Amino acid sequence: MPEKAKVAALLSGTGTTMSSLLYAAKLADCPYELVLVASNVPDAPGLKIADAEGIATFALDHRGLQREDHEAAMDAALRASGADYLALCGYMRILTPGFVEGWAGRMVNTHPSLLPKYKGLDTHARAIAAGDSHGGCSVHVVTAELDGGPLLGQVPVAIVPGETAEMLGRRVLLAEYQLYPRMLAEYVSRPYRADWLLERVRELALALPEAEDRDSHGAPGWRTGGKSGKYFAYFNDQHHGSEHIALLVKTDGPDELAALVERDPSTYFRPAYYGASGWVGIILNRPGVDWNHVAGWLQRSWRQVAPRRLTGLMDAAEEF
Repeated sequence: MPEKAKVAALLSGTGTTMSSLLYAAKLADCPYELVLVASNVPDAPGLKIADAEGIATFALDHRGLQREDHEAAMDAALRASGADYLALCGYMRILTPGFVEGWAGRMVNTHPSLLPKYKGLDTHARAIAAGDSHGGCSVHVVTAELDGGPLLGQVPVAIVPGETAEMLGRRVLLAEYQLYPRMLAEYVSRPYRADWLLERVRELALALPEAEDRDSHGAPGWRTGGKSGKYFAYFNDQHHGSEHIALLVKTDGPDELAALVERDPSTYFRPAYYGASGWVGIILNRPGVDWNHVAGWLQRSWRQVAPRRLTGLMDAAEEF
């Protein structure tokens, strides 16, 4: 079982969506823990909830501060908490592109509409005015585009004839309490799931010239060079008794393999069966995988087996 992901929450008000995350985190099988609740409103009720539950808090009033200065102070507190991810829980400040970029791929938000419908405010009134059969809520990854990041999940909520935006909003909030903790849990678990890791590796492998999927002894693999081509990578999902989910790629031989494993055993290991031929395992089910590093190993391994007609073109392209 991997260590729990550390999550910080940003809020400006009551903290009800933060509370849904907090109490879900108390369940034994929850893959995340809240390490900080921060706010731009020093007397926000959500801070009191977090404090009562033993969660560290931080508050800094944004009034009288330049936006960039306030964000820098908030960001420093978030990073000092050790947070891996950031959950927005009713944080009523528009974040600058620079702040969002600093948390790219690690910040999520819940929004009270079925995105891409009704970005921004007054979502329930707009859904009712449009004659929609359902309102709802969405959880998405935060990008610089307002309410425009990749969707993680949605829950539709039926609109009852004659109800007000306030009435619909109360029921949508109940749906948010269910959806947000589940989507956050799934999102922070992805780096440890074999299906997600396989798709990341497959995307990188198939980006190489004439690479193709080809299973080997029941395990996913990739080769190049056509019918007589050779394998340049395999995906290892805890095979041969290994605890690792890993990418197997070619090194220059047993000496380099041994040096890699000795230097950084948290990243590399000697795989059963393939290790005798100088293949190294790159551990993927661990925190902080550098996917550029993985892509570099795939390209290097590909070069070792690809025909000259392919490597020559790549060499020529890299000279420019």
